[in-house]
Amino acid sequence: MALKIGITGGIGSGKSVICRIFNLLGAPVFEADAWAKKLVNTHPEIKCGLIDWYGPDIYATNGTIDRKKLAGIIFTDGKEMQKVNGLIHPVVRQEFMLWANEQNSPYVIHEAAILFESGFYKMMDYTLLVTAPVNMRIDRVTRRDGSSKEAVKERMSKQWKDEQKSELASIEIINDNKTLLIPQIIKIDKQLKEHGKIW
Repeated sequence: MALKIGITGGIGSGKSVICRIFNLLGAPVFEADAWAKKLVNTHPEIKCGLIDWYGPDIYATNGTIDRKKLAGIIFTDGKEMQKVNGLIHPVVRQEFMLWANEQNSPYVIHEAAILFESGFYKMMDYTLLVTAPVNMRIDRVTRRDGSSKEAVKERMSKQWKDEQKSELASIEIINDNKTLLIPQIIKIDKQLKEHGKIW
């Protein structure tokens, strides 16, 4: 069975880029956020739960979630976000385990923005934390999404700080445009493929 490697990092840290590099090295990548977005529209248990709580209007007439409406609910009320996450996360975990068992590789990557916050890191063999200076992360996101600095800071304030995450991470990948990125990833890939562990 493939080793399960969790990758996380705050908004703008560059975890998606790092996952693409791992993928180029042959590691299958499971993007938890992308799966969650898909399952919200397709999984009967999730759909029934959301309709039960927020009414049928939470879905558009074409059957897809009204993202704006759902975001308006969960981003203004922490309890509602916990409730929705509690509905979606177990299904995503189940899908990941099924997916991981189908892969034929020494290790698989599970990319998730809230790997530690959700407790899903406990199901990983190793966890990698992608870090970058806060100002650099803000700059990356404003250029990428066209968001204001204030909006990005607001989103960051809702995530765990790197210091909190680093206590739980197996290893840190530094993505600060100064430390060479590729050698860090190649070293981890080699250790996993040759020895089945990271040190």
